[in-house]
Formats: sequence, structure tokens, C-alpha cells
Amino acid sequence: MKKYLLAVPLASIVIPLICIAISATLSPWFNIVNNALSDLGHAINSNVSPIFNFGLSLGGSLIIIVATTIILRYSKALTISLTLNGYTLILVAVFDEVYNKYGRLHFWVSVAFFISLAISLIVYSIITPNKIKKIVPLILLTITITSWILHLFYKIPRGAAIPELISIFAVAPFYIDATLKSIKIEKHH
Repeated sequence: MKKYLLAVPLASIVIPLICIAISATLSPWFNIVNNALSDLGHAINSNVSPIFNFGLSLGGSLIIIVATTIILRYSKALTISLTLNGYTLILVAVFDEVYNKYGRLHFWVSVAFFISLAISLIVYSIITPNKIKKIVPLILLTITITSWILHLFYKIPRGAAIPELISIFAVAPFYIDATLKSIKIEKHH
């Protein structure tokens, strides 16, 4: 049963990352240093946008399912922040870069997604009793914020893909850890 419960959380991370990797591989114009990941999801300019946006929307949906069915056993606060992660990830897929001409809608839902990831790191750090697991998310949050400052203010790197990936990989281990704690709680009930 434990393996089954872990399959959905893992899929919620792996599916979007695989779709991003496939999209990047099939797009010779894409450069991880010069582009944002969302460039792959532009419905007009990218022939791989269905793959990319499908991966994000499915991943976001699975994160919401995990948050509301598994993580809820561990923490209501983390359930809320992860639900926000999933919902804003879906919005990034739905309102792709084509929507930037409408008040920069894609930009703002992307900002909401990455801020929600930071919130999840903070929530995890607050709720976990383990001192090391309290500090590590905050260190990773500092690295993530630094990567965004370098990108936004100094154009290092030129594109947003690297800070985006740093943000995603910073949250993933704690998301899985919270899932494992939730499964352990279920096992004892």
C-alpha cells in the first residue's frame, strides 16, 4: 500500500519534468540559459506546447490530489500551500505565454506559482520537528531567492529556466518527505 501511495506524488513531479525534458529535446531553438521553461509552452511559437502544457496541467492536478488526500493527514497548512502550488501550476499551463498580451497574465500566474513554492518551503520548515529539516529548506529557499535575484536584476542567466528548475528541485524533496510522513501516519491509524 505504501508504494502505491508514493506513486502519485512521484508522478506529480516526474510527469511535468519528463514533459519539460521531451519538449526541450524536441526544440532545437530552446536554450536552458537563454529561455524560460514557459517558452516551450507558447501555443503559437512552440510546436511542443501541447506536450509541455499537458505535463504542467497533469502535474498540477496530481499535486492537488496528493495535497488533499495524502498530505492532509500530516499538515493542513502544507495541504493549503501545496494545493496552491498545484493550482498555480495548472494556471501556468492554461494561461501560456500567448496570454502575456493580456496584462502579462502568464507572467503573473508564473510569479504566483514560484511564490507558492517558496511558501511551501517556509511552511514545511515551520511544521517539521526535525531541526536539520527545519534549516535545510530555508537554506534552499535562500539559494532559490538568490538565483531569482541574479536573474531578475543582473540577467544572470539571461533566461528564467535555471532559477525555475532550482525552485522546483528545492521543494521536491520536502514534498516527498511530507508524503512519506503522511503515509506513516496512515499506517499507524
